[in-house]
Amino acid sequence: MFDQNMIQNIFETNQNEALAYLSLPIIVWVTIAGFIPAILLFFVEIEYEEKWFKGILTRALSMFASLIVIAVIAALYYQDYVSVGRNNSNLQREIVPANFVNSTVKYVYNRYLAEPIPFTTLGDDAKRDTNQSKPTLMFLVVGETARGKNFSMNGYEKDTNPFTSKSGGVISFNDVRSCGTATAVSVPCMFSNMGRKEFDENRARNSEGLLDVLQKTGISIFWKENDGGCKGVCDRVPNIEIEPKDHPKFCDKNTCYDEVVLQDLDSEIAQMKGDKLVGFHLIGSHGPTYYKRYPDAHRQFTPDCPRSDIENCTDEELTNTYDNTIRYTDFVIGEMIAKLKTYEDKYNTALLYVSDHGESLGALGLYLHGTPYQFAPDDQTRVPMQVWMSPGFTKEKGVDMACLQQKAADTRYSHDNIFSSVLGIWDVKTSVYEKGLDIFSQCRNVQ
Repeated sequence: MFDQNMIQNIFETNQNEALAYLSLPIIVWVTIAGFIPAILLFFVEIEYEEKWFKGILTRALSMFASLIVIAVIAALYYQDYVSVGRNNSNLQREIVPANFVNSTVKYVYNRYLAEPIPFTTLGDDAKRDTNQSKPTLMFLVVGETARGKNFSMNGYEKDTNPFTSKSGGVISFNDVRSCGTATAVSVPCMFSNMGRKEFDENRARNSEGLLDVLQKTGISIFWKENDGGCKGVCDRVPNIEIEPKDHPKFCDKNTCYDEVVLQDLDSEIAQMKGDKLVGFHLIGSHGPTYYKRYPDAHRQFTPDCPRSDIENCTDEELTNTYDNTIRYTDFVIGEMIAKLKTYEDKYNTALLYVSDHGESLGALGLYLHGTPYQFAPDDQTRVPMQVWMSPGFTKEKGVDMACLQQKAADTRYSHDNIFSSVLGIWDVKTSVYEKGLDIFSQCRNVQ
């Protein structure tokens, strides 16, 4: 299970995420089952029955004999083993500990030792029609660890979307698949022009992305970060990372409720020029401390489970806690839509929300996320996506909302669609745009 993406998750997990996994029961368990036995073993005296060189010789002969047996078997059944190996290339990633060592070596080499590839610009030919009745203001919201199946707008039995369902005009896409099962992969992937199958983290890190292309066309970009880092996608646009110490009302020492991104938003928008896109990266439903993702006022589903060792929660408690995070995110999205409505007299406004990946809550014995994609369950790869557009925006862009609603209900989409869909709805003309990946293109009446 330790593929290169899993090793990347280990290396790139920030301090706050790592500390969230620590709890008193875990510390006690590791001490009793790990540290104490290790210390006791250290004092055990090993007695050898033979001289050390005889022991080495015996082991060498044993290894040589094993190699002879393996060679004979390989010679007799070579075609069978070759066929199995070629048809099941994933087997090399399932051999422990070789998979861990191999993936670690590859990650360290590619990340720190390999010759840097030249930085690549993207969409240098990008142009945009700016002949419009009013400037545009869009919110692009990246969620965290939200499962598409837990959205009531997608058929979930609990009312986890009470706020966006009352906002009016919100379209929820029923079947959207993530590019990865961890933020370190999914966020750079969805903002790149590479699809999931050809995505290369090294290329993405040394290349411009979606926000760069939009900025080249004169759109004013601003990114607000509340999840520990934008994974490189906002590096070349104006951005801020929320500091917990600056917002004691919404934050503890390490993390903040997502409401915090709404603070100072009016003044930040006022400082931007022309057409504007504000990006938000939410902490959303990041575990295992789900109970820290929503304030008491949004503790709707009970009993919940206010602890980080979630394997000790009952299924009902864990699901309730997670669903509270989904409902609270819905509250924040609803507040964003309400904010955009206050700007409708000056701007054509719109919002696009999509989560980076899903989450396992104990099904199949899995918790959290980050499972290698080829093994990952639906819970980790099916993500929510919502779109809201003001009447002025739909008229200006020629969007048929009934058509889009039908597409959202019947069609499977993925993070592969994000890059070209955002470029398309902004009417950006560039060689890196692919109309076939533009979610909105078939539902627009444009000349």
